[in-house]
Amino acid sequence: MVTILYIASNGESIHMQSVEEKSAICSFGRAKMDTIETISQAGAGLFAARPVGRGGFVSRIVRMVKSLGRWIDGLLERRRSRLALLDMTDDQLKDIGISRCDAHREGIRPFWD
Repeated sequence: MVTILYIASNGESIHMQSVEEKSAICSFGRAKMDTIETISQAGAGLFAARPVGRGGFVSRIVRMVKSLGRWIDGLLERRRSRLALLDMTDDQLKDIGISRCDAHREGIRPFWD
């Protein structure tokens, strides 16, 4: 779907009655254009920047796999930090302001939580 926004200048109205007046709206300062020509020319730039063929598909798959890898790495890092809390001594936990009960509660949580 293509949406064309036109800002009317002084004296123009969207309620013009004749075909000539309606087609004059699409002129944009150049030679007069039909509505279909305006839409096709406006839409030409929309698809030019999008990758075509397998290259675009492969790049999307690569981005998805990298994103999945970063997500899994975050989950594993969370798990490693929770296990580190379980390995700390009472003095170390006291230094960071966490009780043994809090450390145990955090350490037994699943990695996806």
